[in-house]
Amino acid sequence: MLSTPTPSPALQKPPLRAIAYLTLASFASQAMVRSVDTLLPQIATDFDTTVGTASIVVTAYAITHGTVQLVIGPTADRFGKYRSIAIACALSAITVALCGLASSLGILALARLASGMTAAWILPLALAFIGDTVPYEQRQHVLGRFMAGQIIGQMTGQAAGGILGDLFGWRMVFFLLAAMFAIASVVLLIELTTNPATRAADRRVQNGRGLRADYVTIFSDPWARFVLLVTFLEGGLIYGVFPFVGAHLHSHFGLSFTAIGVVIGGFAIGGLCYAGLVNVMINRLGQIGIAVGGGVMMGAAFLALALMPVWGIAPPAVFAIGIGFYMLHNTLQTVGTQMTPQARGTSVSLFASVYFLGQTAGAFLAAPVVDRFGAPPLFVVSAIGLPLLAFWFTLRLKAR
Repeated sequence: MLSTPTPSPALQKPPLRAIAYLTLASFASQAMVRSVDTLLPQIATDFDTTVGTASIVVTAYAITHGTVQLVIGPTADRFGKYRSIAIACALSAITVALCGLASSLGILALARLASGMTAAWILPLALAFIGDTVPYEQRQHVLGRFMAGQIIGQMTGQAAGGILGDLFGWRMVFFLLAAMFAIASVVLLIELTTNPATRAADRRVQNGRGLRADYVTIFSDPWARFVLLVTFLEGGLIYGVFPFVGAHLHSHFGLSFTAIGVVIGGFAIGGLCYAGLVNVMINRLGQIGIAVGGGVMMGAAFLALALMPVWGIAPPAVFAIGIGFYMLHNTLQTVGTQMTPQARGTSVSLFASVYFLGQTAGAFLAAPVVDRFGAPPLFVVSAIGLPLLAFWFTLRLKAR
């Protein structure tokens, strides 16, 4: 059976206010990541360079954001997840403000490198904290709602980054994001000092094993290895392919970038619909049904994108991919918080890192295919791979 430790009486009721503050921190981190997408042209103009050269600020962030995940888990398990997130928000306020003060592209890239290192703590440790404090049978409900903060943060970052950048310049966007991190750190620290639940869970899982022992614990567990493999494949099949939807719409149907932005925004709207319907879905479909349904829905939507004769098929297909992705990923995320409870901080951080590495590998493998054959062959791969992945995952989950 899937390991579902019974929480202590003090933790039987989920600390919803504490989790709401974590949602604010997650909102800030996701808004910060996505805002740069729309700021690149302005940054390039300000530093008199090309957009391609300016994209080093995206790469710099990705490098530290993906790699630091491998070491933050044991630290948080030892010193406390909620405390670590509060400190990470405070440090992010500083590093993001330094982005706004950068006097050259090189300094901006270094500041982004630092901000990736500080902001990377927030999301995986928030998931681990939820895993520690929310009983397993309630966890997917709570994680589904927590996800809404991430999705809205992404949407806000993309939209507000462009609008505020046009009105006040790209530096002001970073200053506002820094203020958001500062506010998040203050409310998290207040909650840490006033709510015993933010500290009690960590006392239950603190250990002196260290980094090496935690990784031995995780990788010696066949179930944990399987969950990480599925997570890696999911990242590649989704985010190794989905970024090319916009390029396909532009090259084959001549859509403007504004129209493409609206179409791609349907992915986030689909995610918000899932967040709003998660309780209904769990009650009617169950965890297995949600994961299978998500994989099948994404498969059908990617097949529609591969075969679409007119661009009008893209908006509902992208919307369906958004709902289907969060149906599968939220289930996988819920299981990921429970795969190694005795080293939860490390295991969830590793989960996030593997997911990031899957995206990177998927994009790397997909790029030459797109250059030679276009995007539709990739859409077909995802159309086949995602339902099969969902069925494989749920078959193993049933066996637990």
